[in-house]
Amino acid sequence: MIDLATSWVGLRLTSPLMVGACPLTDDIEALQACVEGGAGAVVMHSLFEEQIVAEQLGAHRWLDSHADMNAEARTFLPESDVFSLGSGPYLNRLKNLREKLTVPVIASLNGTTPGGWVELARDLEQAGAAAVELNLYEVATSLSESAADLEARQLSVVESVVQVVRVPVIVKLSPFYSSFPSFVRRIEQAGARSIVVFNRFYQPDIDLDLLDVSKEIRLSTNAELPLRLHACAILSGRTALHLGISGGVHSGDDAAKAILSGAHCVQVVSALLAQGPSRMAGILEELQSRLSKLGYTSTDQARGVMSMNNVPAPHDWERLNYAKLIKGWEPRLPSRR
Repeated sequence: MIDLATSWVGLRLTSPLMVGACPLTDDIEALQACVEGGAGAVVMHSLFEEQIVAEQLGAHRWLDSHADMNAEARTFLPESDVFSLGSGPYLNRLKNLREKLTVPVIASLNGTTPGGWVELARDLEQAGAAAVELNLYEVATSLSESAADLEARQLSVVESVVQVVRVPVIVKLSPFYSSFPSFVRRIEQAGARSIVVFNRFYQPDIDLDLLDVSKEIRLSTNAELPLRLHACAILSGRTALHLGISGGVHSGDDAAKAILSGAHCVQVVSALLAQGPSRMAGILEELQSRLSKLGYTSTDQARGVMSMNNVPAPHDWERLNYAKLIKGWEPRLPSRR
């Protein structure tokens, strides 16, 4: 029997499979089914910086419109759609999940500036979050802001949260950095315990009939996995950070590839959304079967076997394989009869 137990940011998980941030985290029965199927942890859907700003602005405007009320009356805030966007419902949801699930629950924050994240991170810790995942989702749109400026701002977010919480801080990154390994090193120096690769950028299509942006969200496929495997393989054995993969994991073989590349945990989302929570058990069974066929008895034994830490000159190795790949490709022409 394969030992799938995994040590991750100081937490002992029964398996490396996790429910990634997604709408399923609003469905307690679905999450319980995932845990029964082998999920070692659950990541809540992200609380966005813009939600907190909207809540604060809503409170400010409401109080301004009732300036003639006495001090005690002004402590009352009415129920509205604006306030439901804030941190209160999220914190209550976190407490509820902690009470009803038998695995660690990780809170997720999505923001770009230090701001109120410090206080909010404290609240999440007090509400029982086993860790805090910072999702650094940011699309560069300014012609005047340099990559260095953007990275410095993101690092300040990580540093500000690390300084005020005792639970592990995990950073979920995009692949769009000029020198990804260097930025990861600075994430480590900022005090994070883990990184997850990668968040999926919203890539809008154009609806030609409406001349508008198409807001359809397409689930991932395992065609997206190699980018993540590559990043893990580069970092495995060369950083103290624990590594996680998110995006493109739809089968046990996908999860096995992630572990062999150096991943400590594997987040699953699209496969669960497409096939239901019961798919978690199938992925777990397939992972056990694959690792067993490869001769491994535990995930610890298999982790990082395919990492570039075993390659004397990673840069030269990359260039050589790139050249071989390009030159070795042959078009499939239709056969002539």
